[in-house]
Amino acid sequence: MTDLHGDAVVADGHNDLLMLVARRPKEVWVEYFRDRWIPQLRAGGIDVQVLPVFLDSEFLPEGALRETLRMIEAAHRIAEGNADQVTLCRTGSEIDETVAAGRIALVLALEGCPQIDKDVEIFQTLERLGVRMASFTHFGRSALGDGSGEDATGSRLTKAGVEAVGLLEELDVLIDVSHVGRRGVEHILELATKPVVASHSSAFAVREHHRNLTDEQLRGIAATGGVVCVNFFAGFLTADPRPTVEHLADHIEYVVSVAGEDHVGLGSDFVDEVFGEKIPACDLPLIIEGLDTAILVPGLEGPAGMPLVTEALQKRGLPEPVIRKILGTNLVRVLHRD
Repeated sequence: MTDLHGDAVVADGHNDLLMLVARRPKEVWVEYFRDRWIPQLRAGGIDVQVLPVFLDSEFLPEGALRETLRMIEAAHRIAEGNADQVTLCRTGSEIDETVAAGRIALVLALEGCPQIDKDVEIFQTLERLGVRMASFTHFGRSALGDGSGEDATGSRLTKAGVEAVGLLEELDVLIDVSHVGRRGVEHILELATKPVVASHSSAFAVREHHRNLTDEQLRGIAATGGVVCVNFFAGFLTADPRPTVEHLADHIEYVVSVAGEDHVGLGSDFVDEVFGEKIPACDLPLIIEGLDTAILVPGLEGPAGMPLVTEALQKRGLPEPVIRKILGTNLVRVLHRD
């Protein structure tokens, strides 16, 4: 780990590890997280980890809210059972205090919002339980809007989606545009009066895939005071079958050039362990939105590889203050909603 990486505040906007915690028996949640994930997060120098609640299709629609509550309960238990190492944080002040004490700050988020459907008041319930960030869709259609896989529809937010924007801003829960379709992002940016984030999205100009953000979207998020956390998934970075950390650095530098140094962060979206555990051999190769999920950036298969990002940015000559912003202080700033 470089001296800069070890000294900087490192914040990751998206890691689906909570899915792997929750699929285990509740009796081993605490031990599994302590033995499997805390060492990886420590090896990666990660100080702040956003934990999205993402639901597999097997839970939809009837079991969505129940599984959401199970996952949130899992997050609370792993934090309480490992209180010497991590804290589940609800406010920016709690994040600062946790990092200063040498613990890892965990932050709850929602990805896709199937548990909400049209009943946006449920956001208030989940905010009471600690949720601090929410994205409205995944690749497909939700009751709040369309995901980027539905871009051909040209859809904006639904009536419920518009209501959700207002309520989430009232609750000081960050609105996350990752996975939202192009017109939906446009709609959110028209309505937003507070910072908006993209928890795990890369640059369309560098890699033309619908999951990536256009220059207009990058500038729009920056105009809200928000942050674009660049995704590490190889398929969103390059068409090269041999991706490297340099492809990730290309996206980071490009987003800096368009959105500005105050509006770029990291959103790893590590999938190797999740897919490796959940996908049976008969379903391989797993192709999602035209991309082979087995193609990964070497060294960035999991959190322990995070120092490679810092090294790549240092080699490119980015100033240390800019690298610190990208690594974490930009994302922590927008998480300060209190």
